Amino acid sequence: MKTDLDAFLEAHRLDALLVFGPARHNPAMTYFTGGAHLTSALLVKPRGGQPVLFYNPMERDEAAKAGLTAYNLAEFPWSRYLQEARGDENLAQAMRLKAALETAGFTRGRLGVTGRVDFGPWHSTVQALQALLPDVELDGRAAHQALLDTRRTKTEDEIARMRHMGHITTEVVGRVADFLTSQRGKDGLLVKSDGQPVTIGEVKGLINRWLAELGAENPEGTIFAQGRDAGVPHSTGRDDEALRLGTMIVFDIFPCEAGGGYFYDFTRTWCLGYAPDEAQALYEDVLTVYRQIMSELTPNGLCRDLQRRTCELFEAQGHPTSCRDAKAQQGYVHSLGHGLGLDVHEAPWFRAHESNTDRLEPGVVVTIEPGLYYPERGLGCRLEDTVWARPNGSFEVLAAFSHDLVLPVKG
Repeated sequence: MKTDLDAFLEAHRLDALLVFGPARHNPAMTYFTGGAHLTSALLVKPRGGQPVLFYNPMERDEAAKAGLTAYNLAEFPWSRYLQEARGDENLAQAMRLKAALETAGFTRGRLGVTGRVDFGPWHSTVQALQALLPDVELDGRAAHQALLDTRRTKTEDEIARMRHMGHITTEVVGRVADFLTSQRGKDGLLVKSDGQPVTIGEVKGLINRWLAELGAENPEGTIFAQGRDAGVPHSTGRDDEALRLGTMIVFDIFPCEAGGGYFYDFTRTWCLGYAPDEAQALYEDVLTVYRQIMSELTPNGLCRDLQRRTCELFEAQGHPTSCRDAKAQQGYVHSLGHGLGLDVHEAPWFRAHESNTDRLEPGVVVTIEPGLYYPERGLGCRLEDTVWARPNGSFEVLAAFSHDLVLPVKG
């Protein structure tokens, strides 16, 4: 949480943070500004001090929404620095950054640099900044890690925003299910009233439209993959492919608040019309492991132990796992889940190796998503829900939805 930021800055030996870039689709800036519409900004957070925002003069009203101490960049005129730098834009930008840092009260020590910008120009600018500040040591990795550590646990307000995204997500998933079940089966395909097949691209178009209508967006895309593609965990599916009856579909949707805020992550596996015996058996294996793992979640439990336990359960069912073979391409081939927040993948992590000390500490939000994959058999199955480790020690699925495998269709 933000209240822990200074402690994490100290733990990573940082005296201040410098954050670049827009406030939208830029988790570091969004975390401090709340997602105000800032197309280009600077933010300085001294350890032990308050964040200071430097904003484009055209966005002064948006900057005010952040509720931070703020300075208009018009007070640091670009033309002046460009003249002093004799036309060298990298040096001029570095001089402007130096002035902003001094205004925020930082002149020496270790400075963490982070944000989302075009790497090429900013790499040159940061190099020039280092030359102007001989008493400052720049560090990007420590800044990134300090913010990830801080963002690991969520406030009640953050949880409310993620829960709202969960409700939007499951509303859209329900609309997709309703659309599919309102069509009919013909010659092994799902077809519309005009007899034309329903394609994956058509479904994805509806998903994006419905998300936009509900105030969300889909910057990372959607996985809607069937058959062999469902057996490759991150295959997104082929837009021109017609939906087939009795074929496993992995539907993984991970939208965020419009403008790039908090994410939700959710997966269901469906068969249209009916499920062949082999698909039903695979699904039952995944559902059994999902339910068992959910029942074994414990406050402050080690994430690596849950990954190992998942492998153990799948191996007992006769499936290969990544715990036995790190190069496995079938069976259980990924980790149990990951943290979720302003990034779709963030701490805590569920890697099985001994060095992973991440825990299900109160306040974290994680995905639980066991899955099995056999692409050459046309089989793939994953079940995923987003879970909050509540302060009272219980665990809450932020948006519940049916785990049914078969979606009935007409005909």
